[in-house]
Amino acid sequence: MAGLSHRRVIIVGAGQAGLATAAALTARGMEPQRDFVVIDHSPRARRTWSSRRPSMRLFSEAQHSSFPRKPLDGDPYRHPTPAEIGDYLHEFQAELGVKPIWGVRALSVARRGDGPTLQLRTTAGEIQTRNVVCATGAAARPRVPAWAVNVDVEGLQMHSNAYKTPEQIPPGQVLVIGGGNAGMDVSSHLAESHHVTLAVRTRRSEVPVRRFPAHPWVPPWRRAEAPHEPIYGYSYSTLQEKGVVLRTEATGVRGSEFAFSDGSRQSYQTVIFATGYEPGDDWLPDLPPPRRRIPTTTALPGLFVAGIPTYSHPRANTLPGAWADATQIARYMVKSRLVVSLRLFLDG
Repeated sequence: MAGLSHRRVIIVGAGQAGLATAAALTARGMEPQRDFVVIDHSPRARRTWSSRRPSMRLFSEAQHSSFPRKPLDGDPYRHPTPAEIGDYLHEFQAELGVKPIWGVRALSVARRGDGPTLQLRTTAGEIQTRNVVCATGAAARPRVPAWAVNVDVEGLQMHSNAYKTPEQIPPGQVLVIGGGNAGMDVSSHLAESHHVTLAVRTRRSEVPVRRFPAHPWVPPWRRAEAPHEPIYGYSYSTLQEKGVVLRTEATGVRGSEFAFSDGSRQSYQTVIFATGYEPGDDWLPDLPPPRRRIPTTTALPGLFVAGIPTYSHPRANTLPGAWADATQIARYMVKSRLVVSLRLFLDG
């Protein structure tokens, strides 16, 4: 990876946030591959959009599911499929002229010495650069409770990201754990062919899809106090009408027998964890909050984060939100470079 060192920017992640950052840098005169490079841990062009189940639809309409100045083709009021977004990003990448280096995972980043250089450690070696953008996504890794290691069921144990069709689920009682949008969607989808139970820790407000996104803006330093995301387009009563049994929070398991917060226990043949995702920021250093809470920046100068709501705003994980993050990051980099150039001129 020595050949990648001394680029002005290394973008980690070739998804929507990474491509938005690449577009923002290109708009400010930087050239892909020469001034900045995009790396991604996935196999070639295997973005997470390609792994979503075919019947899934975005909550946002097509007109609100693309980057500015490059709308999705077709009906602007439809709700696109993940495959459409995947194709859109592939086309956008080609138009930008960006050639990501696939199969390379970022492991850590730290300042090199006392100067402005950052040392990015990857599975393919170390890279020196002035700026690193973490664009590895808000939903990089499935999250499951720690007690999931004790599950031993006859059928399947999976996260909702692996669910595609009812045909892959064997006969028997199915327990879906997680009362958010993914849990509601999977339960509704499976209820037509299976006996489904949905374990809900906290019931959420129910909001029509047309109001997406409905959650209020919360500053990053108060993000832990943010309310749960509402349920879009579903209701608990509608699920029950379809035959889904609602239960309280699942708190543990012994083999196939699950325990619930109301003290009851029951066995199931298949369990699906719709328990959310972890962001792809596990390789970033443990940093104190920056003195000035500027979205997308960190306490390590030159290290930025795009597309992860906890570093910016609630819509950062959407395409328009990632674009807003990328625009701010590019503007900040250009401004910082001008300040450094001015200081060198004055010192000279």
